[in-house]
Amino acid sequence: MPSDSLQRFHFRDSPVRGELCQLTQSYREVLARHDYPLPVQVLLGQAMAAVALMASMLKLEGSLILQIQGDGPLSLLVAESNERGELRAIARYDHEAVIAGDEWTALTGQGQLVLTIDPDEGQRYQGIVPLEGGSLAAALGHYFQQSEQLPTEFFLFADSQAAGGLMLQVLPGHDDGDDPDLWPRSVNLAGTLRAEEVLALSIEEVLYRLYHEESIELFSAHPLAFKCTCSRARSENALRSIDMDELRAIVREQGGFIEVDCQFCHQRYRFDSVDVEQLAHDALTGTDSLQ
Repeated sequence: MPSDSLQRFHFRDSPVRGELCQLTQSYREVLARHDYPLPVQVLLGQAMAAVALMASMLKLEGSLILQIQGDGPLSLLVAESNERGELRAIARYDHEAVIAGDEWTALTGQGQLVLTIDPDEGQRYQGIVPLEGGSLAAALGHYFQQSEQLPTEFFLFADSQAAGGLMLQVLPGHDDGDDPDLWPRSVNLAGTLRAEEVLALSIEEVLYRLYHEESIELFSAHPLAFKCTCSRARSENALRSIDMDELRAIVREQGGFIEVDCQFCHQRYRFDSVDVEQLAHDALTGTDSLQ
């Protein structure tokens, strides 16, 4: 069984690069926390593979967040990865409206794809494009064409047990290369990939099957893993955005405490009346968090 990892590669003496990733345990940890129907599982796995591929290009410490927002049975999907390859994901959907075998357009309907770069320091950057094409891979290719002006192709796969993907990208200077047919050739060969190859074979075997006639350099594997970024401190910050009188009323109604439930991992953070009053004190004194 392939491990959760990502590997970069490039075509020697050419400005065409690629990345391959495979997710097993991290994907299963996401699925174990929610009872998703298979069509939602598949799209969630594809999204996790996509953010892992894209986040590896971040030249800063922070996260890349992919959101799919639509008016179909799947109203929202969020997948997130940071530069360390730590992943999490969640989906919201109408269970009764999701049909087994639903395709991309039937699941999402009309909507938009949002990519957010959220650095640990500095300002967020967000790009938004309409959902276009017959798959998430096609929508992401459209995004890069519109916002980055770099030809980029995605090939994304998932089933109920594993997920994975391949990304190919042309870097500036391709037109000056010695092999102008390399880009269309590499994309056409990638189009022959089957899900069972990406999800079951090693990355080295997948690359050999695709590009054994090309000169490829493969870099070291980068591990991927599920990790939720929720914390008690973040829950405190969320509670601070609520009026204190309302918080006190909730505490009384719920028997003396408030629970904040992370939608991604279902971790629960409990705050009793003393904790809530401490939040009020922090707000008055300007303290950002409890010490």
